[in-house]
Amino acid sequence: MERIIIYTDGGARNNPGPAGAGVVVYEGDPSTGSGHLLAQVKKYLGSQTNNWAEYEAVALALEEAQKLGLAGREVEIRMDSKLVVEQLSGNWKIKEPTLKPQAAKVRALLAHFPNARFTYIPREENAEADALVNEAIDEAT
Repeated sequence: MERIIIYTDGGARNNPGPAGAGVVVYEGDPSTGSGHLLAQVKKYLGSQTNNWAEYEAVALALEEAQKLGLAGREVEIRMDSKLVVEQLSGNWKIKEPTLKPQAAKVRALLAHFPNARFTYIPREENAEADALVNEAIDEAT
């Protein structure tokens, strides 16, 4: 059984400002040509900060993976937010009060994915999720 690769992105214009989240779910690894697209999700988040939107994208991704029946599978979440990757991996403290409930929401969802890990990727490798963020904001504003 191939692992699940999920790309997430969250962004806000003007930070804080109109925000969106984008998620792309694959079975297998698209960077090696073996990925099979399972889902794409985009969501407008109202007025939020970039970091809040990044966390919300991870929560949205895990909710979608659950809906797809992927709980318990090996999951790698790739994102271009070093802050969120390091905080969710337990390497950095969460100092911003508005991010603590976001992290708690993600951790609760991670209970269904005990083999989940977070990987930082450069922004240019996250183009699909980034495009979904912009579409969500554009469609809502």
